[in-house]
Amino acid sequence: MRTPVLVLLTATLALSACQSRWNPANWWDKDTATEEAVNPLIPDKTEDGRSFFAAKETEEYRGLPIDKVTSVEVHRVTEGRLIMAIGVSSVHGTSDTRLIIPEEAALDGGVLTLNLMGRPPLEPVIGGSDQTREVTTAVVLTEQQMAGVRTVRVKALTNSIDRRVR
Repeated sequence: MRTPVLVLLTATLALSACQSRWNPANWWDKDTATEEAVNPLIPDKTEDGRSFFAAKETEEYRGLPIDKVTSVEVHRVTEGRLIMAIGVSSVHGTSDTRLIIPEEAALDGGVLTLNLMGRPPLEPVIGGSDQTREVTTAVVLTEQQMAGVRTVRVKALTNSIDRRVR
């Protein structure tokens, strides 16, 4: 009596792992429709109706020129060239500083011009030492973007600095 019960129990356990009609769990459930697995932690849509994974629309950058540029460095990196600029803003709290390539001035005689821009705060505080108003930013340009460039010029409101590209 033990052997048939043991064989029946072993066969039931072995077949219950299968997704076939021999599985005893499938004998009473004739509905073959399966629901898709939904992760409740990932929203389907954002508040504005776009997909959660859709690329965000880029808004226009509304920065103002930084007062003066104090240092420019050009380094070779794996992706191309890293251009790093340090400048001094006219007010405290300038944020989101960027090196922007202006549309009207592309490559002019092997000189690539970049504008040093930043967003001033809503309530600017004027004064203080240059060290407290210092901002640093960098951009990586690919070898295709740097094709034909011999000199990088970073322009600020009151001055500009040129650096040779090696």
